Amino acid sequence: MKSETVIHNIPPLYDETSRVLLLGSIPSPKSREARFFYGHPQNRFWRVLAAVLGEDAPQTVEQKRAMCIKHHVALWDTIASCEIEGASDTSIKNAVPNDIGSLLAKTQITRVFATGGKSAALYRKLIEPKTGVPITQLPSTSPANAAWSLERLIESYRVIL
Repeated sequence: MKSETVIHNIPPLYDETSRVLLLGSIPSPKSREARFFYGHPQNRFWRVLAAVLGEDAPQTVEQKRAMCIKHHVALWDTIASCEIEGASDTSIKNAVPNDIGSLLAKTQITRVFATGGKSAALYRKLIEPKTGVPITQLPSTSPANAAWSLERLIESYRVIL
């Protein structure tokens, strides 16, 4: 597969009462098409988050947005632009970070979590030195992470509460 330059096209989801930030790496082709986070139908993110928050799994973008805001959860991605092959985080090169510092300044976010290894590694390298806010790595909810069952993912994501 050929590498392409991808520019992040989804604004961060937050309001001034957001207390927790969940960061992916960069939106997948399906998410960019849907213009919303974790847009691939096989990705387990929304089922995991809903279970942790004690909600029914949201179906529409509006339901997803409302659930996050209600529970003070902000969503964004570590990367503003990069070169990537398809949705393969392992292929990411020349990553340019999003301005996470400005998001932290506008909110009550005190805890930051990565929804996968690449997001955590790039945050630690490109963002944490500027913000001083550490990141906790969570397992990826991608269908590619088949080693993790839905139950194990839910249990590991409870740390955001």
